[in-house]
Amino acid sequence: MIALFSDPSVTVNVEDATLMVVGDVDVTLAADLAASGVKWLKHTELTAISFDFSRVERASSVAISVLFEWLRICQQRAIQVQTIHFSAPLRRLASLAELDDLIEQPAATMVV
Repeated sequence: MIALFSDPSVTVNVEDATLMVVGDVDVTLAADLAASGVKWLKHTELTAISFDFSRVERASSVAISVLFEWLRICQQRAIQVQTIHFSAPLRRLASLAELDDLIEQPAATMVV
């Protein structure tokens, strides 16, 4: 496992081909959190990746914004997103925002 970002309330790690967020994402950390993943995505040689937000227990649009930033970089670099895992609270928020298709079929929604 590679640690990309660490704060007492949230971490970003890479394990195998999965970028994982653990903890509660808040607005004060969002830019640094997103930047840590962007930096790694810009330098990885992987052609496919998964995102795991399943251990983010607090529903927050900030976490979804971080995901969108990472998806944008994946699109630029032609990295296929295989799966996106959300915790139940984040899944409810994403569903409320009508983002279900993005979460369930990320590769189909990515236009490369």
